[in-house]
Amino acid sequence: MAERQIKLIWDFRGESAQNTAKHHKIHLEEYVLAQNLTFNITGNNDLSSMHSIAYLVVSESEMIAVRDALKPHRGEVYTPID
Repeated sequence: MAERQIKLIWDFRGESAQNTAKHHKIHLEEYVLAQNLTFNITGNNDLSSMHSIAYLVVSESEMIAVRDALKPHRGEVYTPID
């Protein structure tokens, strides 16, 4: 059975949430390359005008190390959309 993918999420709120999430995504992309992670899946989404997220998808075996290093606000099982 394939290893689960975990989506680590950082929440940003306020008037600068959109720009902060976009900027945070850049750092997540750099981290993926520096750590040679299994997946190169990052992104940012605007949930409202005052709430945006940045996210990074990792394999379940990498999750604890990445969580401890980067301190995401929350996580969920990632289901890719085909």
